[in-house]
Amino acid sequence: MLARAQIWWTVFTMCVAERLAYRGDFVLGTTMRFLPIITQIFLWTAVFASSGSGTMVGFTRDDIVAYYLLTMVARAFSSMPGLASGIAGQIRNGEIKKFLIQPIDLVGFSLLARLGHKVVYYGVAIGPFALVFWLCRSYFPGWPPGEYLAAFLLSLVMSFLLGFFLEASLGLAGFWTLEISSLLFVYMLFNFFFSGHMFPLEILPEPWRTWVGWMPLKYLAYFPAAVFLQKIPADQLWQEMGVMALWTLFFFVLCRRMMHAGFNRYSGYGG
Repeated sequence: MLARAQIWWTVFTMCVAERLAYRGDFVLGTTMRFLPIITQIFLWTAVFASSGSGTMVGFTRDDIVAYYLLTMVARAFSSMPGLASGIAGQIRNGEIKKFLIQPIDLVGFSLLARLGHKVVYYGVAIGPFALVFWLCRSYFPGWPPGEYLAAFLLSLVMSFLLGFFLEASLGLAGFWTLEISSLLFVYMLFNFFFSGHMFPLEILPEPWRTWVGWMPLKYLAYFPAAVFLQKIPADQLWQEMGVMALWTLFFFVLCRRMMHAGFNRYSGYGG
């Protein structure tokens, strides 16, 4: 157990060092991601001004802006750029063989690599995040009660795990199909609209709203933001948290089973 822990720690520190290799480009790219906030504030201000109403599906303009900022935090945890395509690429190019002959688990290695990326990202982004939230503090109603704050923090952790295992499962589909780009395009399209990243899911008409409510995508962006803003009724809060935990467990089991099934059917030739 100690030897395995040392291996994982070495992998983690190696992944952190890799992310810091081009720190200037990384810092610039991370900072530029905050520019769309200005566009969103102007956009929703215009939408509410043209509607002539102070609220929209239970959200005021300030609520919408606060919601968008909070979804940025949630997406910082749940988004996994390049994970699925990277795993599929390793399968297609034969790089996956190293996980068959070395004492390193594919999913575990990918999880530590992604964790290392997130640690570096949070270290860089915490300054811009703090500045943006301070400048936009007037859009927030204040801190939620302790129960909601605890659920919000826990939902961020689970959104990271859910996002990782979901996209890793997509990447592992590469054991059965040569190219997964079409699958990833469909997934990103659904994720863009149905995770709540662009707008609160309350805007969707029925029956779409009910259908999306049963999908795991809403837990990647919408749910943590809605929890912080107390848009989830108190009697449904921990029920929703339980559903989120079940989705995370489902994709964890699916990811592990797909990895083992893929290894059993994989054939590698040459050096």
